[in-house]
Amino acid sequence: MNNELFYGIALSLLKGVGDSNAKQLISYAGSTEKLFKLSQAKLQKINGVGPKLAAAFEDTYEALKRAEQELKFIEKHKIETLFYYDKRYPKRLLNCVDAPLFIFSKGNFNFNKERFVNIVGTRHATEYGREITENLIADLAGYNVNLVSGLAFGIDICAHKAALKYDMQNIAVLAHGLDRLYPAQHKSVAEKLQQNGALLTDFLSETNPDRQNFPSRNRIVAGMTDATIVIESAIAGGALITAEIANNYNRDVFAFPGKVTDEYSAGCLKIIKQHKANLVTCAKDIIESMNWDLDENTVKKEKIQPQLFVELNDNEKMVYDLLKEMDKIHIDELTAKIQLTQSILSGVLLQMEMKGLIVSLPGKMYKLLS
Repeated sequence: MNNELFYGIALSLLKGVGDSNAKQLISYAGSTEKLFKLSQAKLQKINGVGPKLAAAFEDTYEALKRAEQELKFIEKHKIETLFYYDKRYPKRLLNCVDAPLFIFSKGNFNFNKERFVNIVGTRHATEYGREITENLIADLAGYNVNLVSGLAFGIDICAHKAALKYDMQNIAVLAHGLDRLYPAQHKSVAEKLQQNGALLTDFLSETNPDRQNFPSRNRIVAGMTDATIVIESAIAGGALITAEIANNYNRDVFAFPGKVTDEYSAGCLKIIKQHKANLVTCAKDIIESMNWDLDENTVKKEKIQPQLFVELNDNEKMVYDLLKEMDKIHIDELTAKIQLTQSILSGVLLQMEMKGLIVSLPGKMYKLLS
């Protein structure tokens, strides 16, 4: 058994012990295991630890029991766990005062590569927002940029899909444990991105995607990247929370403007006007602002163009032929007409998006690209 991880998980479960306190306690004791063996008197000698916090160590049975359960889950599902002092822990997060004690990940990814951006925006992405996201990813991919986003509906999922399409490595940060996936509709994207990226979280298994978890998730999205890019946002929302956190971390923030009358441009215009974000209109603006165009190590990749002619398997051909007959179609109607399960159909639709044949629209609608 990995004792350091076992006691580290238990530590995170003790009432009143947050990430900052946990790091201070471990530093004093020398390891998580030694920490649990300290007396109340020695615990209270630690700077900043009073009787109330020390009392959290009086009854650790439930925390240790839950930690044992979590360790079995981690080992069974081959989850990679990185403590804040591990070499592979995201170095950018170490500069954040509220960085998580540890992170869990599934996939194959080096979290300390150069050039990380996060792309965020409204869950109600417009056609304008989707087009901006697609073009931005296509151009950034040519500069070896890596993507971080939240796998949510709207701009997030558009960014992840475009990253897959243009062979950009990308990370999805989750607001729940790795034993589940939210939204469930994005399962096929989550599975595919693990081949060239990772799912990442600091939440234990059995943690639901509750509302209060998303701001916590957003601090990782902002903290492990060099820049935050807001595509579309209403006057308030999760994307602006991420931008605010990024500003507090002294990271670069960029926002795309839109019409002053558009609901989902109001948030971008707000943070631009408040000088909390730099106005940008294309990838070139971001590349130049970050000085990535001056980096001698830059080896610009050719922009991947969608294939003009692609081979379709039987399921893809059924979908393609049906979509040729109509302007757009809801996934439920599509499922009924071609008689595939939604899980199989979701995989088919994702592959067709990657091939540049179709585009997903709000409300689970799909149409052929002209």
